[in-house]
Amino acid sequence: MRAAALDKKGEGFMEIDISGKTIIADKFVIVTGRSKVQTRAIADSIAEKIKEAGMRVGRIEGHADGNWILIDLGNVVVHVFTPEQRAFYNLERLWAEASERQAQSS
Repeated sequence: MRAAALDKKGEGFMEIDISGKTIIADKFVIVTGRSKVQTRAIADSIAEKIKEAGMRVGRIEGHADGNWILIDLGNVVVHVFTPEQRAFYNLERLWAEASERQAQSS
């Protein structure tokens, strides 16, 4: 996935382990594209590489808009953002805070 994103000049590639924190997935992958055209190219590249590897790509949401594209790979959810959307939603902070709260309650 990383190579597919970087091949299309994706920036800020990050993996967040969310296993045990939610039933949504085990991992979030986050990457930024500088424009809507670039986010679509990144998402397409990732989906293509996943399919080439013989794995299934579930739903892809937000591709038409291009601000925030979500690719459901089952236990991994890929988020491809424009810079503005990534800053606004700030999933890195949100899930870091969830990890801190979980650690404090243990």
